[in-house]
Amino acid sequence: MNIRTIAEMAGVSVSTVSKIINNYSDISEETKNKVLEIMKQTGYVPSNSAKTLATKKSNLIGVIFAGKLNIDFTHPFFVEVLNSFKKQVGLLGYDLLFFSNEKFYAVDGEYLARCKHFQLDGCIIVTGQQVEPSIRELDLSDIPCIGVDIELKGKNSGFIMSDNYKMSYKVVEHFYLQGYRELGYIGSTEESEISNMREGGYKNAIDSFGLPLNENWFVNGDNFFETSGYEAMNRMIESGSLPRAIFAASDLLAIGAMRALKEHKLSVPQDVAIIGCDDIEACKYTSPALTTIRQNKDKIGRLAGLMLYDLMNSQAETSNIVVEPELVIRESCGCRLDNF
Repeated sequence: MNIRTIAEMAGVSVSTVSKIINNYSDISEETKNKVLEIMKQTGYVPSNSAKTLATKKSNLIGVIFAGKLNIDFTHPFFVEVLNSFKKQVGLLGYDLLFFSNEKFYAVDGEYLARCKHFQLDGCIIVTGQQVEPSIRELDLSDIPCIGVDIELKGKNSGFIMSDNYKMSYKVVEHFYLQGYRELGYIGSTEESEISNMREGGYKNAIDSFGLPLNENWFVNGDNFFETSGYEAMNRMIESGSLPRAIFAASDLLAIGAMRALKEHKLSVPQDVAIIGCDDIEACKYTSPALTTIRQNKDKIGRLAGLMLYDLMNSQAETSNIVVEPELVIRESCGCRLDNF
């Protein structure tokens, strides 16, 4: 049973059935009721491709984790952002199609061709490292795209991220108020735009407060995860000197660093104070509880959904949004909560 069979049974054209399926108003009530009754009797349910053929819209959004080294479903920050995004676009009538890139990375992803194959209405692109050139090709195409923590520059693209420079300033200001003057940083790989933004903002803030800058206390890992923070902290310890306080570019990096310090019989925050970034759920349950910069994950996801919807439906021009971060004070920074 297909749309052509329904048309033959009703004695109308395929295009007429298609218009009825998609609620066009230029069909008589008599014809509409006749076709709908046949569909009911036969149990015919229109396929998505039939709807797409008539409306030129699939109501499908692609989800792409960019880069050879990508976040995937393993980073709690992006899982929460995408969950919020899914709920928002779901309310607007869209489903999600998740792209894999394990096999396709060798041939540069071919994202634009794959988006056209599935007739996607738009895409959300999540930041990664060693981003494929085909991501930029997709960005510059006619397919609407919104980037999360990745700057997109196409005429049908926009992006959303937290204010990485402001979050770094908040960390340095807080350390300064605590009396810490020797500051260090643990970041992701040098190829990470987000990590570089946070490091650049951190160094600018250190300079603004007139503090000394020791490059030996700025260490990069391989990614944003615990093992990378653990290894970076070990390298800093082995260098022979430590800063009084450290800003880690993610909570997972901070948690890994805390483990390394503990193994070397160093206490947080008595010996080294630490502040992370993201405010994932685990921050509340580390020992000591992790002070961090909260990124508003729910807001970022909802805004990304609404921004993409507006682009897909020509309701707004491309836009870039920076979301305000918030310092969440717990125990690892060494301050007394009743002073704030």
